[in-house]
Amino acid sequence: MLKATGAAGFSTRAGSTIPETSMPTPSATHDTAQGTTVTRHVATQPAADPAANLCGFGNHFATEAEPGALPQGRNSPQRPPLGLYAEQLSGTAFTAPRAANRRSWLYRIRPAAVHGDFTLLPPSRLTHAFGTAPTPPTQLRWDALPLPPQPTDFIDGLVTYAGNGGPDAQSGVAIHLYAANADMQGRFFYDADGELLIVPQQGRLRLDTELGRLDVEPQQIALIPRGVRFRVALPDGMARGYVAENFGAFLRLPELGPIGANGLANPRDFITPHAAYEDVDGNFELVAKFQGRLWRAPIDHSPLDVVAWHGNHAPCHYDLRRFNTIGSISYDHPDPSIFTVLTSPSDTPGTANLDFVIFPPRWLVAENTFRPPWFHRNIASEFMGLIHGVYDAKAEGFAPGGASLHNSMSAHGPDAETFERACAADTTRPHKVADTMAFMFETRQVIHPTPWALQTPLLQRGYAQCWQGLRKHFKPGGV
Repeated sequence: MLKATGAAGFSTRAGSTIPETSMPTPSATHDTAQGTTVTRHVATQPAADPAANLCGFGNHFATEAEPGALPQGRNSPQRPPLGLYAEQLSGTAFTAPRAANRRSWLYRIRPAAVHGDFTLLPPSRLTHAFGTAPTPPTQLRWDALPLPPQPTDFIDGLVTYAGNGGPDAQSGVAIHLYAANADMQGRFFYDADGELLIVPQQGRLRLDTELGRLDVEPQQIALIPRGVRFRVALPDGMARGYVAENFGAFLRLPELGPIGANGLANPRDFITPHAAYEDVDGNFELVAKFQGRLWRAPIDHSPLDVVAWHGNHAPCHYDLRRFNTIGSISYDHPDPSIFTVLTSPSDTPGTANLDFVIFPPRWLVAENTFRPPWFHRNIASEFMGLIHGVYDAKAEGFAPGGASLHNSMSAHGPDAETFERACAADTTRPHKVADTMAFMFETRQVIHPTPWALQTPLLQRGYAQCWQGLRKHFKPGGV
Protein backbone atom coordinates (compact mmCIF):
# COMPACT_ATOMS: atom_id res chain seq x y z
CA MET A 1 0.00 0.00 0.00
CA LEU A 2 1.41 3.36 -0.99
CA LYS A 3 1.29 6.18 1.47
CA ALA A 4 1.01 9.83 0.50
CA THR A 5 2.73 12.74 2.16
CA GLY A 6 1.93 16.36 1.45
CA ALA A 7 4.37 18.96 0.26
CA ALA A 8 4.97 21.97 2.46
CA GLY A 9 3.07 24.15 0.06
CA PHE A 10 2.69 24.97 -3.60
CA SER A 11 2.90 28.08 -5.66
CA THR A 12 -0.17 29.66 -7.21
CA ARG A 13 1.69 32.50 -8.87
CA ALA A 14 5.29 33.64 -9.17
CA GLY A 15 6.77 34.13 -5.72
CA SER A 16 3.60 33.18 -3.83
CA THR A 17 3.11 29.97 -1.84
CA ILE A 18 0.03 28.71 -0.06
CA PRO A 19 0.98 27.39 3.38
CA GLU A 20 0.38 23.76 4.21
CA THR A 21 -2.40 24.63 6.67
CA SER A 22 -4.56 26.03 3.87
CA MET A 23 -4.28 22.97 1.66
CA PRO A 24 -6.64 19.99 1.75
CA THR A 25 -5.15 16.86 3.24
CA PRO A 26 -3.60 14.86 0.40
CA SER A 27 -4.67 11.30 -0.16
CA ALA A 28 -3.33 8.75 -2.60
CA THR A 29 -3.22 5.01 -2.05
CA HIS A 30 -2.50 2.37 -4.65
CA ASP A 31 -2.00 -1.37 -4.38
CA THR A 32 1.14 -2.45 -6.20
CA ALA A 33 3.32 -5.51 -6.38
CA GLN A 34 6.33 -3.57 -5.14
CA GLY A 35 5.49 -3.26 -1.47
CA THR A 36 5.38 -0.04 0.48
CA THR A 37 6.59 3.14 -1.16
CA VAL A 38 6.47 6.62 0.28
CA THR A 39 5.30 9.10 -2.30
CA ARG A 40 4.93 12.84 -2.40
CA HIS A 41 1.52 14.02 -3.51
CA VAL A 42 0.49 17.65 -3.73
CA ALA A 43 -3.27 18.24 -3.52
CA THR A 44 -4.79 20.57 -6.03
CA GLN A 45 -7.48 22.95 -4.91
CA PRO A 46 -6.67 25.41 -2.08
CA ALA A 47 -10.38 25.89 -1.38
CA ALA A 48 -9.69 28.12 1.61
CA ASP A 49 -8.40 30.82 -0.73
CA PRO A 50 -10.85 31.35 -3.64
CA ALA A 51 -8.81 34.31 -4.83
CA ALA A 52 -5.99 31.89 -5.66
CA ASN A 53 -8.01 30.15 -8.38
CA LEU A 54 -6.67 30.18 -11.92
CA CYS A 55 -9.59 31.96 -13.57
CA GLY A 56 -10.43 32.60 -17.20
CA PHE A 57 -11.30 30.61 -20.30
CA GLY A 58 -8.38 29.74 -22.59
CA ASN A 59 -5.97 31.91 -20.65
CA HIS A 60 -2.22 31.31 -20.49
CA PHE A 61 -1.40 30.19 -16.96
CA ALA A 62 1.83 29.45 -15.11
CA THR A 63 1.75 27.32 -11.96
CA GLU A 64 4.17 25.21 -9.96
CA ALA A 65 3.72 22.70 -7.14
CA GLU A 66 7.33 23.11 -6.00
CA PRO A 67 9.00 26.51 -5.70
CA GLY A 68 11.45 27.07 -8.51
CA ALA A 69 10.13 24.25 -10.72
CA LEU A 70 9.16 26.60 -13.57
CA PRO A 71 12.15 27.67 -15.70
CA GLN A 72 12.43 31.38 -16.25
CA GLY A 73 13.01 33.06 -19.59
CA ARG A 74 12.83 29.94 -21.74
CA ASN A 75 10.71 26.83 -22.25
CA SER A 76 13.33 24.11 -22.67
CA PRO A 77 16.56 24.88 -20.81
CA GLN A 78 19.51 22.54 -21.09
CA ARG A 79 18.87 21.33 -17.55
CA PRO A 80 15.36 22.15 -16.26
CA PRO A 81 15.05 23.00 -12.56
CA LEU A 82 14.80 20.26 -9.92
CA GLY A 83 15.95 17.56 -12.33
CA LEU A 84 12.66 17.64 -14.24
CA TYR A 85 12.03 16.92 -17.94
CA ALA A 86 10.58 19.60 -20.22
CA GLU A 87 7.80 18.43 -22.54
CA GLN A 88 5.43 20.31 -24.81
CA LEU A 89 1.81 19.17 -25.17
CA SER A 90 0.34 20.61 -28.38
CA GLY A 91 -3.42 20.68 -28.85
CA THR A 92 -3.28 22.47 -32.21
CA ALA A 93 -0.85 22.64 -35.12
CA PHE A 94 2.35 24.57 -34.45
CA THR A 95 1.32 27.12 -37.06
CA ALA A 96 -2.29 27.62 -35.94
CA PRO A 97 -3.12 31.33 -35.62
CA ARG A 98 -2.02 32.73 -32.28
CA ALA A 99 -5.58 33.35 -31.09
CA ALA A 100 -6.45 29.70 -31.77
CA ASN A 101 -3.16 28.07 -30.77
CA ARG A 102 -3.31 25.69 -27.81
CA ARG A 103 -0.23 24.27 -26.14
CA SER A 104 1.29 23.84 -22.70
CA TRP A 105 4.82 23.20 -21.48
CA LEU A 106 5.00 20.55 -18.78
CA TYR A 107 7.87 20.01 -16.33
CA ARG A 108 7.59 16.44 -15.15
CA ILE A 109 9.45 13.75 -13.25
CA ARG A 110 9.52 11.38 -16.26
CA PRO A 111 8.66 12.04 -19.91
CA ALA A 112 5.25 10.85 -21.08
CA ALA A 113 6.99 8.41 -23.45
CA VAL A 114 8.08 6.18 -20.55
CA HIS A 115 5.60 3.29 -20.74
CA GLY A 116 5.33 -0.12 -22.39
CA ASP A 117 3.82 -1.09 -25.74
CA PHE A 118 0.11 -0.63 -26.30
CA THR A 119 -2.09 -3.66 -26.89
CA LEU A 120 -5.73 -3.62 -27.97
CA LEU A 121 -8.33 -4.07 -25.25
CA PRO A 122 -11.38 -6.26 -25.94
CA PRO A 123 -14.27 -4.47 -27.68
CA SER A 124 -16.46 -2.43 -25.34
CA ARG A 125 -19.62 -0.34 -25.63
CA LEU A 126 -17.39 2.61 -26.55
CA THR A 127 -17.26 3.14 -30.31
CA HIS A 128 -17.21 5.61 -33.16
CA ALA A 129 -18.63 3.23 -35.77
CA PHE A 130 -21.54 5.52 -36.59
CA GLY A 131 -24.03 4.80 -39.34
CA THR A 132 -23.45 1.03 -39.39
CA ALA A 133 -27.22 0.61 -38.94
CA PRO A 134 -29.90 2.69 -40.71
CA THR A 135 -30.51 5.94 -38.85
CA PRO A 136 -34.27 6.49 -38.44
CA PRO A 137 -35.84 9.95 -38.69
CA THR A 138 -38.06 8.95 -35.74
CA GLN A 139 -37.76 11.02 -32.59
CA LEU A 140 -35.95 8.92 -29.96
CA ARG A 141 -35.85 9.06 -26.16
CA TRP A 142 -34.14 6.90 -23.54
CA ASP A 143 -34.65 6.25 -19.85
CA ALA A 144 -31.71 6.93 -17.52
CA LEU A 145 -28.75 4.56 -17.67
CA PRO A 146 -28.95 2.35 -14.55
CA LEU A 147 -26.05 2.06 -12.15
CA PRO A 148 -24.07 -1.14 -12.73
CA PRO A 149 -24.61 -4.13 -10.39
CA GLN A 150 -20.88 -4.98 -10.31
CA PRO A 151 -17.88 -2.72 -9.58
CA THR A 152 -17.40 -0.52 -12.65
CA ASP A 153 -15.08 2.46 -13.01
CA PHE A 154 -15.48 5.50 -15.25
CA ILE A 155 -13.79 3.94 -18.30
CA ASP A 156 -15.71 0.67 -18.13
CA GLY A 157 -18.95 2.58 -17.41
CA LEU A 158 -18.89 4.53 -20.69
CA VAL A 159 -21.37 3.57 -23.40
CA THR A 160 -21.72 5.31 -26.77
CA TYR A 161 -25.26 6.37 -27.68
CA ALA A 162 -24.68 8.27 -30.91
CA GLY A 163 -22.36 10.42 -32.96
CA ASN A 164 -21.01 11.51 -36.31
CA GLY A 165 -17.71 12.16 -38.03
CA GLY A 166 -14.59 10.77 -36.43
CA PRO A 167 -11.08 11.48 -35.18
CA ASP A 168 -9.36 10.75 -38.50
CA ALA A 169 -11.35 13.55 -40.16
CA GLN A 170 -11.04 15.76 -37.06
CA SER A 171 -14.71 16.71 -37.23
CA GLY A 172 -17.88 15.51 -35.61
CA VAL A 173 -18.75 14.35 -32.12
CA ALA A 174 -19.39 11.16 -30.15
CA ILE A 175 -22.00 11.20 -27.40
CA HIS A 176 -21.47 8.83 -24.49
CA LEU A 177 -23.20 8.26 -21.19
CA TYR A 178 -21.50 6.83 -18.12
CA ALA A 179 -22.63 4.98 -15.01
CA ALA A 180 -19.97 3.95 -12.50
CA ASN A 181 -19.66 2.82 -8.91
CA ALA A 182 -15.90 2.36 -8.43
CA ASP A 183 -12.79 4.52 -8.52
CA MET A 184 -10.19 3.98 -11.21
CA GLN A 185 -7.65 1.87 -9.34
CA GLY A 186 -4.15 1.61 -10.74
CA ARG A 187 -5.17 2.88 -14.17
CA PHE A 188 -5.04 6.17 -16.02
CA PHE A 189 -6.76 7.33 -19.20
CA TYR A 190 -6.28 9.75 -22.07
CA ASP A 191 -8.25 10.42 -25.23
CA ALA A 192 -6.19 10.92 -28.40
CA ASP A 193 -9.36 11.18 -30.49
CA GLY A 194 -11.01 14.26 -29.04
CA GLU A 195 -11.66 16.78 -26.32
CA LEU A 196 -13.97 15.57 -23.54
CA LEU A 197 -16.88 17.65 -22.22
CA ILE A 198 -18.06 15.85 -19.08
CA VAL A 199 -21.54 16.66 -17.73
CA PRO A 200 -22.21 14.96 -14.35
CA GLN A 201 -25.86 14.19 -13.62
CA GLN A 202 -25.61 12.22 -10.37
CA GLY A 203 -22.64 11.96 -8.05
CA ARG A 204 -19.46 13.99 -7.89
CA LEU A 205 -16.30 13.31 -9.88
CA ARG A 206 -12.74 13.88 -8.74
CA LEU A 207 -10.59 14.26 -11.84
CA ASP A 208 -6.89 14.03 -11.07
CA THR A 209 -5.15 15.17 -14.24
CA GLU A 210 -1.57 15.73 -15.29
CA LEU A 211 -2.11 19.44 -14.77
CA GLY A 212 -3.98 19.32 -11.46
CA ARG A 213 -7.19 18.29 -9.77
CA LEU A 214 -10.77 19.15 -10.71
CA ASP A 215 -13.67 18.39 -8.35
CA VAL A 216 -16.91 18.50 -10.32
CA GLU A 217 -20.50 18.00 -9.16
CA PRO A 218 -23.86 17.86 -10.96
CA GLN A 219 -24.73 21.20 -12.58
CA GLN A 220 -21.04 21.73 -13.24
CA ILE A 221 -19.04 20.64 -16.28
CA ALA A 222 -15.42 19.68 -16.90
CA LEU A 223 -13.36 20.08 -20.08
CA ILE A 224 -10.45 17.66 -20.54
CA PRO A 225 -8.30 18.57 -23.57
CA ARG A 226 -7.26 15.97 -26.10
CA GLY A 227 -4.27 13.96 -24.86
CA VAL A 228 -4.35 14.97 -21.18
CA ARG A 229 -3.99 11.95 -18.89
CA PHE A 230 -6.28 11.63 -15.90
CA ARG A 231 -7.85 9.38 -13.29
CA VAL A 232 -11.45 9.48 -12.01
CA ALA A 233 -12.52 8.88 -8.42
CA LEU A 234 -16.11 8.91 -7.13
CA PRO A 235 -16.40 10.76 -3.79
CA ASP A 236 -20.04 9.64 -3.46
CA GLY A 237 -19.32 6.03 -4.39
CA MET A 238 -21.32 6.26 -7.62
CA ALA A 239 -21.78 8.60 -10.54
CA ARG A 240 -23.78 8.98 -13.71
CA GLY A 241 -23.70 11.54 -16.49
CA TYR A 242 -23.00 12.49 -20.09
CA VAL A 243 -19.86 13.00 -22.19
CA ALA A 244 -19.48 14.81 -25.51
CA GLU A 245 -16.27 13.76 -27.27
CA ASN A 246 -15.44 16.58 -29.64
CA PHE A 247 -13.43 15.48 -32.69
CA GLY A 248 -13.45 18.96 -34.25
CA ALA A 249 -12.07 22.38 -33.38
CA PHE A 250 -11.71 22.86 -29.65
CA LEU A 251 -14.66 24.25 -27.71
CA ARG A 252 -14.62 27.97 -27.06
CA LEU A 253 -16.93 30.71 -25.87
CA PRO A 254 -19.44 31.85 -28.51
CA GLU A 255 -19.26 35.32 -30.01
CA LEU A 256 -21.68 37.73 -28.32
CA GLY A 257 -22.50 39.98 -31.28
CA PRO A 258 -25.05 42.66 -30.39
CA ILE A 259 -25.39 41.25 -26.86
CA GLY A 260 -22.22 43.22 -26.17
CA ALA A 261 -19.19 42.57 -24.01
CA ASN A 262 -20.94 40.66 -21.22
CA GLY A 263 -23.39 37.80 -20.90
CA LEU A 264 -23.90 34.05 -21.28
CA ALA A 265 -20.91 32.17 -19.78
CA ASN A 266 -18.48 34.69 -18.34
CA PRO A 267 -14.80 33.80 -18.98
CA ARG A 268 -13.71 34.39 -15.40
CA ASP A 269 -16.04 31.66 -14.12
CA PHE A 270 -13.99 28.93 -15.80
CA ILE A 271 -11.52 27.51 -13.27
CA THR A 272 -8.25 25.78 -14.19
CA PRO A 273 -6.40 23.74 -11.54
CA HIS A 274 -3.08 24.54 -9.96
CA ALA A 275 -0.17 22.26 -10.67
CA ALA A 276 -0.18 19.06 -8.62
CA TYR A 277 1.82 15.88 -8.90
CA GLU A 278 2.31 12.34 -7.70
CA ASP A 279 5.69 10.64 -7.41
CA VAL A 280 4.49 7.04 -7.29
CA ASP A 281 6.16 3.85 -8.52
CA GLY A 282 4.12 0.70 -9.12
CA ASN A 283 2.47 -1.56 -11.64
CA PHE A 284 -0.13 0.56 -13.41
CA GLU A 285 -2.12 0.61 -16.64
CA LEU A 286 -2.31 3.48 -19.11
CA VAL A 287 -5.49 3.30 -21.21
CA ALA A 288 -5.67 5.27 -24.45
CA LYS A 289 -8.63 5.90 -26.73
CA PHE A 290 -7.18 5.97 -30.23
CA GLN A 291 -9.14 5.74 -33.47
CA GLY A 292 -12.27 4.68 -31.65
CA ARG A 293 -10.75 1.75 -29.76
CA LEU A 294 -9.30 1.35 -26.28
CA TRP A 295 -5.66 0.36 -25.90
CA ARG A 296 -3.62 -0.41 -22.79
CA ALA A 297 0.07 -0.10 -21.96
CA PRO A 298 1.91 -1.04 -18.77
CA ILE A 299 3.48 1.85 -16.92
CA ASP A 300 5.66 1.61 -13.81
CA HIS A 301 4.77 4.99 -12.31
CA SER A 302 1.93 7.44 -12.04
CA PRO A 303 1.82 9.64 -15.15
CA LEU A 304 0.36 12.43 -12.99
CA ASP A 305 3.90 13.61 -12.27
CA VAL A 306 3.84 17.14 -13.71
CA VAL A 307 5.38 19.38 -11.06
CA ALA A 308 4.92 22.65 -12.96
CA TRP A 309 3.38 23.82 -16.20
CA HIS A 310 2.53 26.90 -18.22
CA GLY A 311 0.32 27.39 -21.26
CA ASN A 312 -3.33 27.28 -22.33
CA HIS A 313 -3.93 23.61 -23.22
CA ALA A 314 -5.32 22.69 -19.82
CA PRO A 315 -8.43 21.24 -18.19
CA CYS A 316 -11.02 23.45 -16.56
CA HIS A 317 -14.43 23.34 -14.95
CA TYR A 318 -17.46 25.64 -14.97
CA ASP A 319 -20.57 25.94 -12.82
CA LEU A 320 -23.64 26.06 -15.07
CA ARG A 321 -25.55 27.92 -12.35
CA ARG A 322 -23.36 30.95 -13.10
CA PHE A 323 -24.64 31.21 -16.67
CA ASN A 324 -26.01 34.68 -17.39
CA THR A 325 -29.30 33.77 -19.06
CA ILE A 326 -30.63 36.21 -21.63
CA GLY A 327 -34.16 36.13 -23.04
CA SER A 328 -37.00 38.19 -24.46
CA ILE A 329 -38.52 40.98 -22.36
CA SER A 330 -41.21 41.80 -24.91
CA TYR A 331 -42.59 38.92 -26.99
CA ASP A 332 -41.65 35.56 -28.55
CA HIS A 333 -39.32 32.86 -27.28
CA PRO A 334 -35.81 33.49 -28.69
CA ASP A 335 -33.87 30.89 -30.65
CA PRO A 336 -32.13 28.40 -28.31
CA SER A 337 -28.72 29.58 -29.56
CA ILE A 338 -29.11 32.35 -26.97
CA PHE A 339 -28.36 29.66 -24.35
CA THR A 340 -25.03 28.52 -25.85
CA VAL A 341 -22.31 27.91 -23.26
CA LEU A 342 -19.55 26.62 -25.56
CA THR A 343 -19.19 26.08 -29.29
CA SER A 344 -16.86 24.12 -31.57
CA PRO A 345 -16.94 25.96 -34.91
CA SER A 346 -16.91 24.25 -38.28
CA ASP A 347 -15.46 25.46 -41.56
CA THR A 348 -18.79 27.21 -42.32
CA PRO A 349 -19.20 30.52 -40.43
CA GLY A 350 -22.11 30.47 -38.02
CA THR A 351 -22.52 26.70 -38.27
CA ALA A 352 -21.17 24.63 -35.39
CA ASN A 353 -19.45 21.29 -35.34
CA LEU A 354 -20.83 21.13 -31.78
CA ASP A 355 -22.80 23.56 -29.63
CA PHE A 356 -23.28 22.95 -25.91
CA VAL A 357 -26.53 24.66 -24.91
CA ILE A 358 -28.29 24.70 -21.52
CA PHE A 359 -31.83 25.46 -20.36
CA PRO A 360 -31.31 26.77 -16.83
CA PRO A 361 -33.68 28.42 -14.35
CA ARG A 362 -34.96 31.68 -15.84
CA TRP A 363 -37.81 34.17 -15.81
CA LEU A 364 -40.40 34.15 -18.61
CA VAL A 365 -42.05 37.54 -19.04
CA ALA A 366 -43.07 37.75 -22.71
CA GLU A 367 -46.72 38.80 -23.10
CA ASN A 368 -49.23 37.24 -25.47
CA THR A 369 -46.55 34.66 -26.27
CA PHE A 370 -46.35 30.88 -26.26
CA ARG A 371 -43.61 30.72 -23.64
CA PRO A 372 -42.23 27.14 -23.86
CA PRO A 373 -39.86 26.24 -26.72
CA TRP A 374 -41.94 26.26 -29.86
CA PHE A 375 -42.64 23.47 -32.35
CA HIS A 376 -39.63 23.12 -34.55
CA ARG A 377 -37.87 21.39 -37.44
CA ASN A 378 -34.17 22.09 -37.62
CA ILE A 379 -31.37 21.57 -40.13
CA ALA A 380 -29.14 20.78 -37.15
CA SER A 381 -29.47 17.65 -35.02
CA GLU A 382 -30.14 17.80 -31.28
CA PHE A 383 -29.24 15.38 -28.49
CA MET A 384 -30.72 16.44 -25.14
CA GLY A 385 -30.13 15.40 -21.55
CA LEU A 386 -31.64 16.38 -18.23
CA ILE A 387 -29.38 16.97 -15.26
CA HIS A 388 -31.92 18.11 -12.71
CA GLY A 389 -35.62 18.81 -12.28
CA VAL A 390 -38.16 18.91 -15.11
CA TYR A 391 -37.68 20.21 -18.65
CA ASP A 392 -40.28 22.90 -19.35
CA ALA A 393 -41.25 21.52 -22.79
CA LYS A 394 -41.94 17.97 -21.60
CA ALA A 395 -44.34 17.33 -18.73
CA GLU A 396 -43.75 13.57 -18.53
CA GLY A 397 -41.27 10.89 -19.57
CA PHE A 398 -38.07 12.94 -19.72
CA ALA A 399 -36.39 12.14 -16.41
CA PRO A 400 -33.01 13.23 -15.02
CA GLY A 401 -30.33 11.00 -16.50
CA GLY A 402 -32.43 10.34 -19.60
CA ALA A 403 -31.75 11.49 -23.14
CA SER A 404 -33.52 12.31 -26.40
CA LEU A 405 -32.48 12.65 -30.03
CA HIS A 406 -34.20 14.81 -32.64
CA ASN A 407 -32.29 14.51 -35.88
CA SER A 408 -32.21 16.89 -38.82
CA MET A 409 -35.73 17.90 -39.89
CA SER A 410 -37.37 15.57 -37.36
CA ALA A 411 -40.31 17.54 -35.97
CA HIS A 412 -40.36 18.14 -32.22
CA GLY A 413 -41.71 20.51 -29.58
CA PRO A 414 -43.78 20.58 -26.40
CA ASP A 415 -46.00 17.62 -25.60
CA ALA A 416 -49.79 17.90 -25.52
CA GLU A 417 -50.05 18.57 -21.78
CA THR A 418 -47.42 21.33 -21.91
CA PHE A 419 -49.09 22.90 -24.95
CA GLU A 420 -52.53 23.08 -23.34
CA ARG A 421 -51.14 24.51 -20.13
CA ALA A 422 -49.06 27.15 -21.96
CA CYS A 423 -52.02 28.25 -24.10
CA ALA A 424 -54.11 28.81 -20.97
CA ALA A 425 -51.39 30.61 -18.98
CA ASP A 426 -51.83 34.23 -17.90
CA THR A 427 -48.98 35.90 -19.78
CA THR A 428 -49.57 39.25 -18.08
CA ARG A 429 -47.79 37.72 -15.08
CA PRO A 430 -44.12 36.72 -15.05
CA HIS A 431 -43.31 33.08 -14.47
CA LYS A 432 -40.07 31.61 -13.16
CA VAL A 433 -38.87 28.29 -14.55
CA ALA A 434 -37.10 27.07 -11.43
CA ASP A 435 -35.33 23.98 -10.14
CA THR A 436 -34.24 22.67 -13.55
CA MET A 437 -31.15 22.14 -15.67
CA ALA A 438 -31.43 20.60 -19.12
CA PHE A 439 -28.85 20.72 -21.89
CA MET A 440 -28.37 20.01 -25.57
CA PHE A 441 -25.51 18.84 -27.77
CA GLU A 442 -26.33 20.30 -31.20
CA THR A 443 -24.37 19.43 -34.33
CA ARG A 444 -24.41 20.35 -38.01
CA GLN A 445 -24.26 16.67 -39.01
CA VAL A 446 -26.86 13.96 -38.54
CA ILE A 447 -26.37 12.18 -35.20
CA HIS A 448 -26.33 8.44 -35.84
CA PRO A 449 -27.48 6.26 -32.93
CA THR A 450 -25.35 3.18 -32.31
CA PRO A 451 -26.88 -0.29 -32.69
CA TRP A 452 -26.72 -0.58 -28.89
CA ALA A 453 -28.76 2.60 -28.46
CA LEU A 454 -31.39 1.40 -30.93
CA GLN A 455 -31.73 -2.01 -29.28
CA THR A 456 -31.44 -1.25 -25.57
CA PRO A 457 -34.57 -1.69 -23.41
CA LEU A 458 -33.89 1.87 -22.20
CA LEU A 459 -35.23 3.18 -25.52
CA GLN A 460 -38.80 4.46 -25.02
CA ARG A 461 -40.70 2.75 -27.81
CA GLY A 462 -43.76 4.99 -27.46
CA TYR A 463 -42.02 8.35 -27.22
CA ALA A 464 -43.83 9.82 -30.24
CA GLN A 465 -47.14 9.28 -28.46
CA CYS A 466 -46.47 12.44 -26.43
CA TRP A 467 -47.57 14.48 -29.48
CA GLN A 468 -50.56 12.38 -30.51
CA GLY A 469 -52.81 14.11 -27.98
CA LEU A 470 -52.43 17.47 -29.72
CA ARG A 471 -55.97 18.29 -30.84
CA LYS A 472 -57.12 20.19 -33.91
CA HIS A 473 -58.12 23.76 -32.98
CA PHE A 474 -58.57 25.16 -36.49
CA LYS A 475 -61.69 27.32 -36.98
CA PRO A 476 -62.17 28.35 -40.60
CA GLY A 477 -63.79 31.70 -41.14
CA GLY A 478 -62.04 33.44 -38.26
CA VAL A 479 -62.46 33.45 -34.51
